[in-house]
Amino acid sequence: MDDSAERKLRVGVIGAGWWAEMAHLPGWTRDPRCEVVAVCDLNLDRAKELQEKFSLSAATKDYRELLIGDTVDVIDVTTGDESHFQLSWEALEVGKHVLCEKPVAHDFRDTIRAHELAKSKGLKTKLGFTFRYSPAMQYMKELIDEGYVGTPYIFNGFEQNSQWLKPETPLRQVALTEEQSEIQVSSLEGYGAPIIDLMHWFMGADLARVVGTMRNFVPERVVRETGRMMRVNIDDGDIFIGEMTSGALCSIQSSFVTVGNYPGLEARVYGSEGALICRNVEEFGICETLKGAKPDDVEFKDIAVPERLYPEGGSPREDWPSLFYSNLTRNFATEILSGAKENQGDFGDGAWVQETINAVEISFREQRWVELPLAR
Repeated sequence: MDDSAERKLRVGVIGAGWWAEMAHLPGWTRDPRCEVVAVCDLNLDRAKELQEKFSLSAATKDYRELLIGDTVDVIDVTTGDESHFQLSWEALEVGKHVLCEKPVAHDFRDTIRAHELAKSKGLKTKLGFTFRYSPAMQYMKELIDEGYVGTPYIFNGFEQNSQWLKPETPLRQVALTEEQSEIQVSSLEGYGAPIIDLMHWFMGADLARVVGTMRNFVPERVVRETGRMMRVNIDDGDIFIGEMTSGALCSIQSSFVTVGNYPGLEARVYGSEGALICRNVEEFGICETLKGAKPDDVEFKDIAVPERLYPEGGSPREDWPSLFYSNLTRNFATEILSGAKENQGDFGDGAWVQETINAVEISFREQRWVELPLAR
C-alpha cells in the first residue's frame, strides 16, 4: 500500500458477536493507523449497537457492501465457523486482505486453497491465533530464537477451560446437524488450534506423526442455539502426542471441563540449555506470566516481559481479549502497511494447524499412529 502514510488502513468487520466486541473492535480502534469503516451482522440492531459503542461510520446486514469498490482494505471475519471459508474466499477474490477467526475451514485442504489464492494476489492473511500475540508469548519466541533453551527437545501444551463443567452453562461449540451416534471434534479444533500453532512456532519443525484420543465427559448440556438441555456428543477433552521432524517430542491437551482454567493456555519448551513456561491464564488480576530455568536451577524464575511488546497503555493487568488482540491487529496492520514479506500466523500456518487436527481425528477414529503430511 504505497499511500499508507497518507490514509488509514480501512477495515470492515463481518460479525458483531461477543468476540468482535471484546477483542476485534478494541484492537482495531486502539491503533491510530486503522479505521473501522463498517461493522456487518445479519442482526442489524446488534451491528448498530457496536457501531454506536465504538463510534464507527456505518453498520449493515449485507457483507457484500464491504466487498464492493475500494472503500475497504481489510475484511475481518468474526462470524460462526461455517461461514469463515466462503467469506474469506470472496474477500480475497476481490483483492482484500483478510483476518479470519479459526478455523478457515474444517478440511485443511480448503485452507491451503485460500492461502494460495491470497499469495497469487499479493494479499496478506491472518488467523485469529490470539495467544500467539500475548506479549509474554512473543517474548518467549524471542528467547527461543536467541538460544535460551538451546536445542528444543520437548513441547508440552495445554488449552483448557472449566466453564463447561456445569451442563447448565450454554455451549456454542456444537454443530446441531452432526450425527450424535459418533463423537464430533470440538475442543480439539476450538481450543487445540492456538496451542498447536504455538508448538509449531516455538519448535521450528513439522510433525512427522501423531496419535491421539478424544472423550465426551459431559453427555448432556444446554446448547446456546436451542436454550435447552440435549444430548451433545462432542469432544470436550482430548490428548495427543507427536514426533517432530527435528526429533523433538510433543504433547497437547485441550478441554472444556478442566478445573482451574477460565480459559487457560500454557506452553512449555524444554531444551538442551534451558526451559521456558508461559501461562496465559488470568490469575489474581494478571493475565500472563513467563518463567525460565537453566540446567543448574531447581526452580523456575519469573522473567520480565519488555514494555515494547505491549500495545500503548497495555499491561498484564488488562483483560486478555483486548490486550492480546490489540497486538494481533497491530501486527497485521504493520505487515500490510510496511509492505514487508513477513506475515506471521497466516492462512499457511492455519492450514498446518488444521492438518494436525485432521490427523489427530483420523488417529482417534482408526486407533493408530498417523503419518504427516496427509495426502493432498
